[in-house]
Amino acid sequence: MTLCTPDRTTTRPRVQRPHSPPERPRRFRVAGADLSASVAVFLIALPLSLGIALATGAPLQSGLVAAAVGGLVAGRFGGSPLQVSGPAAGLTVVTAELIHLYGWRTTCAITVLAGLAQLGLSALRVARSALAVSPAIVHGMLAGIGVTIALAQLHIVLGSTPQSSAVDNVLGLPSQLADIHPAALAISALTVAVLLCWPKLPGRAGQLVRKVPAALVAVAGATAVAAFAGLAVPRVDLPSWSSHALPGLPEGPVLGIAAGVLTITLVTSVQSLLSAVAVDKLVANRPDGGHGVPRSVLDRELAGQGAANVVSGALGGLPVAGVAVRSVANVSAGAVSRASTMLHGLWIVLAALLLVPVLDLIPLPALAALVMVVGIQMVSITHIRTVTRHREVVVYAVTVTGVVLVGILEGVALGIAVAIAVALHRLTRTRITREERDGRQLLHVRGQLTFLAVPRLSRALHQLPHGSDVVVELDGSFMDHAAYEALSDWTAGHLARGGTVETTGPSGARIAEPQPTTASACAAHTCCRPWTPWHNHQCGEQPAVDGTGGPEETAAPVEPRRTTGLHLASGIGKFQRNTAPLVRDELARLAREGQTPSQLFLTCADSRLVTSMITSSGPGDLFTVRNVGNLVPLPGEESGDDSVAAAIEYAVEVLRVESITVCGHSGCGAMQALLNGGPDDPPTPLRRWLRHGGPSLERMASRRHAWARISGRLPADAVEQLCLTNVVQQLDHLRAYEPVARRLAEGTLTLHGMYFHVGEAQAYLLSGTDEVHSYDDVFTQVMPTGPRETARAS
Repeated sequence: MTLCTPDRTTTRPRVQRPHSPPERPRRFRVAGADLSASVAVFLIALPLSLGIALATGAPLQSGLVAAAVGGLVAGRFGGSPLQVSGPAAGLTVVTAELIHLYGWRTTCAITVLAGLAQLGLSALRVARSALAVSPAIVHGMLAGIGVTIALAQLHIVLGSTPQSSAVDNVLGLPSQLADIHPAALAISALTVAVLLCWPKLPGRAGQLVRKVPAALVAVAGATAVAAFAGLAVPRVDLPSWSSHALPGLPEGPVLGIAAGVLTITLVTSVQSLLSAVAVDKLVANRPDGGHGVPRSVLDRELAGQGAANVVSGALGGLPVAGVAVRSVANVSAGAVSRASTMLHGLWIVLAALLLVPVLDLIPLPALAALVMVVGIQMVSITHIRTVTRHREVVVYAVTVTGVVLVGILEGVALGIAVAIAVALHRLTRTRITREERDGRQLLHVRGQLTFLAVPRLSRALHQLPHGSDVVVELDGSFMDHAAYEALSDWTAGHLARGGTVETTGPSGARIAEPQPTTASACAAHTCCRPWTPWHNHQCGEQPAVDGTGGPEETAAPVEPRRTTGLHLASGIGKFQRNTAPLVRDELARLAREGQTPSQLFLTCADSRLVTSMITSSGPGDLFTVRNVGNLVPLPGEESGDDSVAAAIEYAVEVLRVESITVCGHSGCGAMQALLNGGPDDPPTPLRRWLRHGGPSLERMASRRHAWARISGRLPADAVEQLCLTNVVQQLDHLRAYEPVARRLAEGTLTLHGMYFHVGEAQAYLLSGTDEVHSYDDVFTQVMPTGPRETARAS
């Protein structure tokens, strides 16, 4: 039988590619929130751009060029609508070293080449691979850059000029402290004081004035004081735009220039992508849940950053990257579209053309103090606590030290090497202890069992007395083939000598013991495996032809995939013999007390989904609803079939479940039917039911929604994409039910999305937060020790 989709009056929407650009509006409109947000971002970006240009030793106009290009080009073509791009403090050290080695014109050419490299990486769609870098390395890189920036700007704050490296700046501090310039120090101290105190102004008046950016107030205040007091301090000197330096042909060693291109590409790409992920989280946490703001498309964002770097370098600007400070200000100001980012770039252009006399009044020590504070803030205490909690402080420290002492590229390479070493150490660290309790030998194995631990495991096993009762407790999430063979062979020998072996997990729950792997054993039990009782669970028991006996009475082999009444009876008999004695007390308790499940589990009727297996649940844990396609009809559209709605109402109102999970799976026949069906299909019951999946098909084809992703990758085909999209859509349908909406508002109910890949035996959870009714449409792989992080923010 061919599955088909329900009847529809219009043709089935064409499935769009995952990176299709959003539909262009017919005319350019600017929301009021975008206009006000653009002004706020502009007031922050103007002094920061000048300060970063000063810190790199580049022409001061180059900072304004990069800020304008970041707003107009990256803002228009990037994939993160609310991310603000421009000259970033994280690029200060890289750019300063390139200018020192090759000069400004060659540095501009290197920026253009880095932009072209980013465009190439975007075409290869490798943007999400950048998120695989350990957060400890990223945070360490940013902290190392911040330390280097702060040390260099400290010399300008004290009235002198910085050296070429962080080590030289440290060594030069004693002599600099002996020759302080009071005027420069006073302006710098005033700037730092305003930066630190402005956000802490108390009262209602303080709340109002804090809307003006602290960076603007600090620089403006220092400028006013220097002007009225007549202090002799160096000031901004913007040359005429007619003499602005443009890029030239790269001059220098090929390897050195290639290293510069690689460094700028790496730093700008990783920083921009991590910042885009962080912006998505900030948007989702807004009171409106980010309604109407599309999520970031990372490959498109990488392309936008590449285009911005090509244009910025060609116009004589600094390298461009996504900037966290300005992006946070943009989101906090209530921006709703990329218009705010583009308008901020326009204001930068107007300021660079019309406000040159005003900008020339700014004292350089004020800009240096501003950038120094930014550098210090890049060493985040929160990041240090995070890496300490995850036991990656060594990776963080090595990366910071390498960036400060050697360089960014070298420091990151050292951090990656140490991260790999730490991962290998954790993989090979296995503790094996032995004790005797109540006449039984207890062998505790802590950590992962790999071939490297086999010698110690074998030695510990063979030290156990022959014929003794042994309990092997495995507290780890991985056992390779070598370790399994060692444990299996020892178990066979110990059982042959009259002993007993019980294998348990970390909680003490018994698991199946390893079985002998000899040829004779395999011949006797060809379908037995130790890793799960669900595999070929009718193992060794083929029903007899006459239906009167067990496997010893089987007259002829039965096809392994054939399901008969005799086969069912054999399974029931096995349950009564083996399982019923183990669960009888628990079922008796449930019969007396009634059911109190903790969650409603709504999944597909597919025979390959064994809910108790994939959720490790038992009797009374799940209130399960199964139907073709794990569909949740919208209220009022059930058309005579109220079974799903009744189950939802009963679970939420009567059973008071705490969560509802919608679980889809790979290779779903219902989703295949939606893709292959058409409006002319006959009106069968199946087609009438599948019409509830129409919104999922429309969501996948809509340009307003980014395609769902699974563990950092795009789906393998359209069927898998629809399976993932359907889970997200059915969660939206659940919220339309009044009891569900009320419990969500009370905070007593949560919704979860789940996807089970049958071929991989792997479960994935939908990332996002129910509190704001927002999902990332990213399904995260569930590891043995817990969900794996996929979005890392800088």
